Amino acid sequence: MNEFSNALSVSASGLRAQAQRLRHLSENIANVDTPGYRRKTVSFETDIGGAEHNGEVSTGRVSLDPRAPERIYDPSHPLADQTGYHDGSNVDLMIEIADAREAQRSYEANLKMFDQARQMSASLMDLLRR
Repeated sequence: MNEFSNALSVSASGLRAQAQRLRHLSENIANVDTPGYRRKTVSFETDIGGAEHNGEVSTGRVSLDPRAPERIYDPSHPLADQTGYHDGSNVDLMIEIADAREAQRSYEANLKMFDQARQMSASLMDLLRR
């Protein structure tokens, strides 16, 4: 039974990690037009629990994208400098949408793995009851 609970915990950690990633992606998309906003990225780390590695993942530190923000010419903008430019965000909407689709598919794969492990565990219990 330990292998079934291990499979459930690994897929649950993947679900949590992808959900966290989707939260940051949606925040980036929401702030695509916010002046001075820096894109947030999250990395994944493997959890080392005790003597053996069970395959669980977690989100690492949230970091800001080091790319320079887009310079926008709009002399009427309140944040514009003497030359008429202001800093936009460094969020690329196409990259965020592609990352969101990847995170969604990874989430669905982890959900499918969780459901398969749960079904196998239930089937094993039914066999043992006979």
